[in-house]
Amino acid sequence: MTAQPPKPSLRPAPSGELRASHDDREAVVEQLRDAAAEGRIDLDELDSRLEQALKSKTHAELAVLTADLPKLHSSASQLPLVLKGGMLGASRGPGRWEVPGHVIAHGGVGGVKVDFTRVECRLTEVAVEAYGETSGVTIVIPDAWAADTSGMDPGVGGLKDETTSDRLPGTPLIRLIGSGGTGGVVIRHPNRRERRKLHSNST
Repeated sequence: MTAQPPKPSLRPAPSGELRASHDDREAVVEQLRDAAAEGRIDLDELDSRLEQALKSKTHAELAVLTADLPKLHSSASQLPLVLKGGMLGASRGPGRWEVPGHVIAHGGVGGVKVDFTRVECRLTEVAVEAYGETSGVTIVIPDAWAADTSGMDPGVGGLKDETTSDRLPGTPLIRLIGSGGTGGVVIRHPNRRERRKLHSNST
């Protein structure tokens, strides 16, 4: 009988030897740019590392480029952002703020507004719990984002979803749950006044 050649090993490769995807390389590029903006690396080093990042083929090669930089916080380990309307109301945005994977808004007596229009969010999905209570909750999202409101209980105050389904690839989905209460919950894109303000801030 003819001897059979040995079968190739099917053992999984160590994690560092796994092939890197376009998204893996892009995540490292963003981390390097953030590090340069924070003054952790200079522009010459940034250029050098960016060039290496784009040529990297494995996770191990990418890991070397960020080994001396602070680790990115995982959205799963972040505590929820909790906003309570209270007597005077509460808001987050429209400036830049770090978006966790979970936001909880209680309208209370003063109402709550959550504005995502100027944030840079790398999450693919953000869970928002909105409870309209007495004075309601308003959520504003960029035009490129979309929302899933199927998990909302409209309550007495109702749910007003004025968003479009024109979500761009790579942008977050807001998954809205909770209850409208008596004040109601509104989720929408920026209105005319907010658009003018966004435009003036970007010029």
